[in-house]
Amino acid sequence: MNATSESVRSINAVTLLTADMAAAVDFYGTLGFQLLAGGPDAAFTTFRAGDSFLNLQLDPAHAPINDIWGRVIFWVEDVDAVYERARASGFEPSTEPADATWGERYFHIKDRDGHELSFARPLER
Repeated sequence: MNATSESVRSINAVTLLTADMAAAVDFYGTLGFQLLAGGPDAAFTTFRAGDSFLNLQLDPAHAPINDIWGRVIFWVEDVDAVYERARASGFEPSTEPADATWGERYFHIKDRDGHELSFARPLER
């Protein structure tokens, strides 16, 4: 393998398992993801996430439900607006928006299946 070639250019899609598609579709729709296919009654749903995609797969037997597995980070235009939208819809982020030493403004929230998400944007220098 040629270590100098960049064969991986970006993430095209992330697929997360869900135990409750209707609740998951509501959660992601509330946070501003654009529904492309599937929906509350589907076994597989796709949302647009900028130039990439977020997929949800209905699999109650294997959804994490609060097991630690990692985090998906989404860049957004306005971190505080997404945070306020989540709170106004009754969702409780695990952190408040903050400026990080690594150069991003971010907050964390878990979806209803226990997947940890971070909504962030680069800080202007």
